[in-house]
Amino acid sequence: MYHYFSLHKIANEKQLPFNAAQYSKFKFGDAESTNQFSLELATAFIEQNKTFLLQNTDIVFLPSPFNHIPTASYHLSQLFKQEVNRFLFQHQKKSLLESKIHRYKTYSQDYGNLNFEERLNLISSDTYHIDTKFLTNRLCIFIDDIKITGSHEMIIKKIIQQNNIEGEFMFVYFAELTNKNIAPTFENYLNYYFVKGNTEIIDILNSKNVKYNTRCIKYILNEQNPIKSLILEVQNSTLQTIVDFAIGNNYHLMEEYKNNLNLIIKHINYGN
Repeated sequence: MYHYFSLHKIANEKQLPFNAAQYSKFKFGDAESTNQFSLELATAFIEQNKTFLLQNTDIVFLPSPFNHIPTASYHLSQLFKQEVNRFLFQHQKKSLLESKIHRYKTYSQDYGNLNFEERLNLISSDTYHIDTKFLTNRLCIFIDDIKITGSHEMIIKKIIQQNNIEGEFMFVYFAELTNKNIAPTFENYLNYYFVKGNTEIIDILNSKNVKYNTRCIKYILNEQNPIKSLILEVQNSTLQTIVDFAIGNNYHLMEEYKNNLNLIIKHINYGN
């Protein structure tokens, strides 16, 4: 059986129920925005689902899928998980189990700028893996930052159905686009509402406890992004972290990322 929870419903693109600038910062790794949104989501979710949570003994928590570099929604999910565990502890219930949706393909396209068909075609070509036995006969909570077309949710449901996984499945979102007359590319409007370029990204990278994520690193490495000024304005340790994440995600094998990645490596090695 499927269950759903979204904190914010977007019915009018000009009257958003949350701060668009903060959301944009969150999508590029700003820790303060991430923590605030996580706490808001967890508080509302627990309040609305107290009874349901306490009725279940084994609850499996599954953040959105990624390969090596966490997504913004993964970082959102971590404080959410902590708050739910605190609630379960207060009621002497078992803490959340955790599993992962493994994915094995990466792409350079900006997902937020695609329509429904393009999104579905893109992620349908990906390879996913879930530990089906671990999920069977349990309440599984899938968490993501925003639901625009529901394509990711559709893929997860397809995996559940193809593997005949029995259980309860809840999809949790910080926000959901409920007005289908708004084009899916509205997601890009939100993503780039505040972060317009390297100036804002430099500020995020130089802040405390930056939440490195795929969107931020892909933006930095994109061959169309002139990053020489960025390289000079952030610490080498930050640049090395970006390099290590990029290698872990095989971005060094993607033509559109090679040039900027090599510029960063050259700067770290030679200081110019």
